[in-house]
Amino acid sequence: MSTVTDQLFRTLADPTRRAIFESLCREGEQTVGVITARAGVSQPAVSKHLGVLKSAGLVSDRPDGRLTHYSARPDSLTALNDWTDEMRRFWHRKLDGLEDLLNRMDQ
Repeated sequence: MSTVTDQLFRTLADPTRRAIFESLCREGEQTVGVITARAGVSQPAVSKHLGVLKSAGLVSDRPDGRLTHYSARPDSLTALNDWTDEMRRFWHRKLDGLEDLLNRMDQ
């Protein structure tokens, strides 16, 4: 597994960060204040989570005067999608092999 994939899994393992990312995906660009109102945690905690999400490439920020607007970057999930596709292919091959073996044993 690549370092990028590891970082994405670690980042999204936290339920608060995952909820923030999902909210940004579903609702679009939001300020820290809006995210904080929905997150159920303090503003400093939200800012810390946004920093981790940004570091992982999952969100981008856009300063606008005193406010900073955050947006999801769903394209950054490509590495996770590639990994799950690879695992899906791996297990399909393994299960197909098992099915072939069981069919041969039944003959």
